[in-house]
Amino acid sequence: QVQLVESGGGLVQPGGSLRLSCAASGSIFSSYRIDFMGWYRQVPGKQRELVAGISSGGRTNYADSVKGRFTISRDNAKNTASLQMNSLKPEDTAVYYCNARRDTLVAYDYWGQGTQVTVSS
Repeated sequence: QVQLVESGGGLVQPGGSLRLSCAASGSIFSSYRIDFMGWYRQVPGKQRELVAGISSGGRTNYADSVKGRFTISRDNAKNTASLQMNSLKPEDTAVYYCNARRDTLVAYDYWGQGTQVTVSS
């Protein structure tokens, strides 16, 4: 059974920090390496957007709105990814989703259930 389990969301004041974690479990991940792990976010009425992504080789990309504030990392051996979020702003408030994707050979695209991040005083 494939699962992506996120943790670490919550309520934080503007300027504060949170760390989100994602753990991918399932035999498919042991057999076929995750090419891309990413964090997306979505607010009501808007499309889900990519916040940060990281390849299996460690190449990262970030949305312009979070560059310099957020850092994504992953552990390929454990199939985990984390998102360190600093200097949080109210506009970062959203449901954050973890994504694990493979685009070659045995392709797959899995999502977590989402974790709420609220930045408010």
